[in-house]
Amino acid sequence: MTLEPGWYQEGKARFYVEAAFYRPHSQVGRDLAVLAAAVYRQQRGQLRVLDAMTGCGVRPLRYQLEAEADWVWANEGNPELREVLTKNLSMGMRSRSYRITHQDANHLFFACYQERDFYDLVDIDCFGSGAPYLSTGLWATRMGGLLYLTSTDTRTTGGHNLDHSIQMYGAVARSHPAVHEQGLRLLIGSALQQAATRGMHVQPIFSLFNGHVHRVMVRLSMGDAWQPERYGFLGYCHSCGHFQTLSWRQLGQATCPNPTSPDKADPLVVSGPLWLGPLHDGAMLTQMMDLAASWGWQKRVKLLQIMRAEAEMPPYYYCLGDIGRLGQMDIPRRDRLILALRDRGYRACPTHLDSQAVKTDATMATCIEIARTC
Repeated sequence: MTLEPGWYQEGKARFYVEAAFYRPHSQVGRDLAVLAAAVYRQQRGQLRVLDAMTGCGVRPLRYQLEAEADWVWANEGNPELREVLTKNLSMGMRSRSYRITHQDANHLFFACYQERDFYDLVDIDCFGSGAPYLSTGLWATRMGGLLYLTSTDTRTTGGHNLDHSIQMYGAVARSHPAVHEQGLRLLIGSALQQAATRGMHVQPIFSLFNGHVHRVMVRLSMGDAWQPERYGFLGYCHSCGHFQTLSWRQLGQATCPNPTSPDKADPLVVSGPLWLGPLHDGAMLTQMMDLAASWGWQKRVKLLQIMRAEAEMPPYYYCLGDIGRLGQMDIPRRDRLILALRDRGYRACPTHLDSQAVKTDATMATCIEIARTC
């Protein structure tokens, strides 16, 4: 269908952008959110959404048109966007099924808590670090509900602004080859810690890096036992490419087990604290994948298959370029390396985080050894 000049189409939503911000590349994050919201509604029989930074309104439109949201609160801090937002929602949504406001997001979350007006899905699509909204977004989320977080500050999560990572996440983010995953784990870890201060728990539904933006959807629940093995540190050796997880009690012994010389212990570059558990909920991803298949979203089915495979893998990945460089050989082919690792009894799979990387429970030294034979 040909659209009039100035109009866009995404999923079932038609909308006008004008002066509002719209990033087409981020559609994958909206697609996954719609799938998760639709599965949630099938499970719970209702879906009330609070979109805290709605922009042009594409998310409210899609939550209702595709996920069948019963009610959507579309909040946009910039009142100058009211005209375009009103135009888009009035043309695409049922009357009296949504609300438009122009408030500071944090004020909105606290108002929801004070009025006991909790939401099944709170979507926070912010610029920069998501940290200022991690704890406050919890106040507006229903128990068992979903909180969708964002970070666009890849410089900080990638280890290039250590002071800012401490300020925003209460964690040290260092530079290493798996920083795209580090950004996701910092977000989840911060949400976990903030929820724990209120006697609550969060569990990742899915975690996405689209090449520019980190997005994490978590489910909020009450008081599960604290799991210290899932909130700790990640160590990396720049000499041999070795990764390992570290507990709080192991921080004083953070050295590489593969020293470059017998009389020297190579230090590990340590990042954290951050989330060390699964990036995704495998069961939820399966339901999202089935729904995506029924909608004909084959590209999302393929993505969800990759994410489901990486769900229980270690909290890092190995770049093929690093394997070739450290092994002083040609860069191995990803699919061949994965098959060879599996033949040797290791778990291995691609990762959506980097098309030129593998996730595996083998060590870097083992990957280099096996890469030489395949």
